[in-house]
Amino acid sequence: MQLKMTQRDLQAFLKSEFPQVADDFEVAEVAPMRATIRKRIGDKHLRPGGTVSGPTMFALADVSMYLAILAMIGPKALAVTTNCSIDFMRKPASNADLLAHATLHKLGRVLAVGDVLIYSEGDDRPVARASLTYSIPPERA
Repeated sequence: MQLKMTQRDLQAFLKSEFPQVADDFEVAEVAPMRATIRKRIGDKHLRPGGTVSGPTMFALADVSMYLAILAMIGPKALAVTTNCSIDFMRKPASNADLLAHATLHKLGRVLAVGDVLIYSEGDDRPVARASLTYSIPPERA
């Protein structure tokens, strides 16, 4: 399978379609059926006690899978999440960015299924694991 969008294409897509959050995410790496996305962590992502919030990690998982899919199918802004299950496994470091490694397991005409492992930068133990399913918009004739 061949990429339809490069690392640079994906970053530009984020800036044009989602300017409100584009600066929070960096496309670190993209390869067929995989993407690694960095989430820059700041005070606004921390809950009381200094822990990175669950919604922050969910957003990272969701954006990572979305970009892994777009890398394969091209810039289809209307691909949408239909299911997500996330396990929070350990406390992420509050002073480190998060890295998400998204892997597509199935990429069909209508559905895409994959997993995302999230790590605190500099730690090889995952802090969260998510399983996601996306609906892919039909091709227009």
